[in-house]
Amino acid sequence: MPKSYKLLNIGIVCYPSVGGSGVVATNLGNELAKLGHKVHFISYETPFKLNLKARNVFFHRVNINEYTLFKYPDYTLPLAETIIMVHEKYGLDILHVHYAVPHATAALLASRILLSTGIKPPKIITTLHGTDITLLAKDPNLFTVIKYSIEKSDGVTTVSEDLKKSTLKVLKTKKPIQVIHNFFTPPPIKKSRNAVRKGLGIKDTDFLAIHLSNLREVKRIPDLLKIAQVMKHNPKFKLLILAGGSFAPFLPLANKYKLGNLVVKTRVKDIENYLNAADLGIYTSSSESFGMGLLETMAYNNPVLATKVGGIPEVLLDKQNGYLLKVGDTRGFAAKINLLMRDEGLLKKLGAQAEQRAITEFSAKKIVKAYLNYYCSILQ
Repeated sequence: MPKSYKLLNIGIVCYPSVGGSGVVATNLGNELAKLGHKVHFISYETPFKLNLKARNVFFHRVNINEYTLFKYPDYTLPLAETIIMVHEKYGLDILHVHYAVPHATAALLASRILLSTGIKPPKIITTLHGTDITLLAKDPNLFTVIKYSIEKSDGVTTVSEDLKKSTLKVLKTKKPIQVIHNFFTPPPIKKSRNAVRKGLGIKDTDFLAIHLSNLREVKRIPDLLKIAQVMKHNPKFKLLILAGGSFAPFLPLANKYKLGNLVVKTRVKDIENYLNAADLGIYTSSSESFGMGLLETMAYNNPVLATKVGGIPEVLLDKQNGYLLKVGDTRGFAAKINLLMRDEGLLKKLGAQAEQRAITEFSAKKIVKAYLNYYCSILQ
């Protein structure tokens, strides 16, 4: 950010859940607050990783009315109302919304209402994380609203070049789009590797592969379980899944495969301790706009096996930080696991290079600076 530029009042609208977009938005706000900017989070719940005691951080709750008149509760309108109230009181410079619908849509409505009352609205920046384009924009009931919300935003960013290409292809929009990758700052380790493994019932000599995600269909959890089944011949192989949702739908398949090498933990907050206790990351997705789980895994000195889809190749370099494989190639995944279990030197080399890439290319310092420069370009 130019040194002469003033400190900003920034509104951030995001989902508060453990999903990648909410975590990225929250971490961005936390970093901006550390630099002295006033950051106002607007959502229906306190974001998962938000520290309300931190300096320059504020939270404004969106109150959702469930009138019996409406069959389904509406979120867009109360969100717009909350944005108006926050701006009237604090005078936001930037309103950074994560996802086009309903967040950018509500922001644009709030902007039009503010203008009608003679109040200059904040600049609206919309960040696309994937679902807007890969799923919702393909719905004819939402396509026009999503395209309008993107084209009428003052600025638009995507988290990968691949998502930018998809956005241009699906929406046929001429709106300029800035690519700003996600970032990750590894929290300090609070439990030793041995202590975490002991708590999981895993020996220090075991080879622990880890997967963290919200278990959505695109994550292809059945493929992950199939890999664990193929690896049953090696008693040292263990798979840990840190699940952001219920694992119940996959229990029948896990039981069918008789996976004694599988450990599942749900809604874990101290993921850093588990990542530090792992040897390898495995991600079998059919679609990823960026791959936040990969970056988190790499940051703790772990090589990663992942599918060559979406924005993943922008994060993970094949044969340098791990390996990229075809979607559904479970035996290929197993072959690479066997290779790394046999070759400890290669495992350590790829892990060190993965950590270095996470630190240099996807650091908070680098990415937050990119966002601030973008904010300034929009404001000017």
